[in-house]
Amino acid sequence: MKLIVGLGNKGNEYNNTRHNVGFMVVDNYINKNNLTLKSKLDGLYAETVINGEKVIFLKPQNYINLSGDVINKYIKYFKIDIKDILVIHDDMDLEIGTFKIRYKGGSAGHNGLKNIEANLKTNEYKRIKIGISKNNIDKVDYVLGKFSSTELSKLNKVIDITYNIIEDFVSLSFENLMNKYNGYN
Repeated sequence: MKLIVGLGNKGNEYNNTRHNVGFMVVDNYINKNNLTLKSKLDGLYAETVINGEKVIFLKPQNYINLSGDVINKYIKYFKIDIKDILVIHDDMDLEIGTFKIRYKGGSAGHNGLKNIEANLKTNEYKRIKIGISKNNIDKVDYVLGKFSSTELSKLNKVIDITYNIIEDFVSLSFENLMNKYNGYN
């Protein structure tokens, strides 16, 4: 069983904000496959089977800074191994329209990732980092700000690619997944 987690903040006021890129990726996959979101353990989730493997998509419904609390509940409830988790999140160190797939890493100041590391007791979990670029305005205001139409156009290309990454995550080794997609930008 695999767990694919998109990070974001709940509430309509956060739709299309930089911090909600993970939600946008999960929503794209769910919508394209007509999956139904259900509520459980402080999260919205959908279940499907990809290439013969059960996959759970999760949108934690605590605020992004408490995402690890919800992920930990799902790991315990569904008995999922940390090696079978993929976390999708925004990254200010990458330009909009780019992404990186990693099997571990630091939080780089991302409070959602800090909370995940605290809950999982490790920074060795798989992730897709999606670029949102940097800006000179206040970090909090920036990540909670909405994308421009130009930025959304670039981001939507990445979201389309992540659909294929998710499909391949189930069947490829993670090393092969990174080799296939990193450098794709």
